[in-house]
Amino acid sequence: MKKHSMLKAIAGAGVLALGIGLAGCAGDRTGNSAGGEQEAGGTIGVAMPTQQSERWIADGNNVKSQLEQLGYQVDLQYANDDIPTQVSQIENMITTGAKALIVASIDGTTLTDVLQQAKEANIPVIAYDRLINGTENVDYYTTFDNYKVGVQQATSLLTGLGVLDASGKETGATGPFNVELFAGSPDDNNATFFWNGAMDTLKPYMDKGVLKVPSGQTEFGQAAILRWLPETAQKRMENILTVIGGTKLNGVLSPYDGLSIGIISALTSGGYSASDLPVITGQDAEAGSIKSIIAGEQYSTIFKDTRELAKQAVTMVDDIRKGQTPETNDTKTYDNGKKVVPSYLLQSTIVTKDNYKAVLLDSGYYTEADLK
Repeated sequence: MKKHSMLKAIAGAGVLALGIGLAGCAGDRTGNSAGGEQEAGGTIGVAMPTQQSERWIADGNNVKSQLEQLGYQVDLQYANDDIPTQVSQIENMITTGAKALIVASIDGTTLTDVLQQAKEANIPVIAYDRLINGTENVDYYTTFDNYKVGVQQATSLLTGLGVLDASGKETGATGPFNVELFAGSPDDNNATFFWNGAMDTLKPYMDKGVLKVPSGQTEFGQAAILRWLPETAQKRMENILTVIGGTKLNGVLSPYDGLSIGIISALTSGGYSASDLPVITGQDAEAGSIKSIIAGEQYSTIFKDTRELAKQAVTMVDDIRKGQTPETNDTKTYDNGKKVVPSYLLQSTIVTKDNYKAVLLDSGYYTEADLK
């Protein structure tokens, strides 16, 4: 980024740190000092939910490295999916003088008090991938078009079943195809967007009888998997297999690769072989699931390039620190109950065995060795 070259030169000379030390005591949440001068640099707090998922490790590393390239120091913390731990970590970031916060929340409804502390300390907050709800004290949000992700998951399920062809046109297949539905964590705002996008796509086929849900569990609350835990998804799939008896499943809507792995484990334990598994979707293009796709087990995943998501969050922070207004492309969709949060939405891609090389290897997201 050309506009950051001067920042790095100044930071390298050590002048910037002195300027921040003098100016950091007064200002507003846009990064302007009391005298109207623009600031940059300092420590940025980055709060991530867990290291139990490949994607969050990648997100944390990408955000950290990109901030450091611009001359920032980074306090990166993972909370192991424990809400009090994440709150404590953010409090510590505020206490130790973070100049901005990038927060991927565990539960987007639990940060109201700690973000009030951030406001009182004039610290801007970027919600990262997961919307923070119930507070005015979140300045910007960057994520993917999560409704579209759900549409893509459902579309790939229909394609895998043969209801749609590769171009998205209906084939005339009437089924009925037996499918089961899984949803994400109910405390993650994104989960409802994924679900709504998927169900809006699948429901017309359910209404026509092309798709049937043998368990009868078609509500979000029935399908939701708290904290996105693979073992919870595995247990639910095992219970469903018990309920539906010998009914053969043709497809499973899974909103996340970790859940897909648990679902596959339950199915193989329940008598399915690798060659006759249902069409199973996913999300995040985690290496384990790409290997599963290559092996012909999982059918598809949704690739969300976390390098670009990190870049957008970092750009937002850098703009704020320089007194500039970050770019957004959605100012209507993401209402957190207290405000509509200005957002920047990125695009995602369906990945199957047919295109994983072009999407993931050619882009440098993975190497051949990563997928062995």
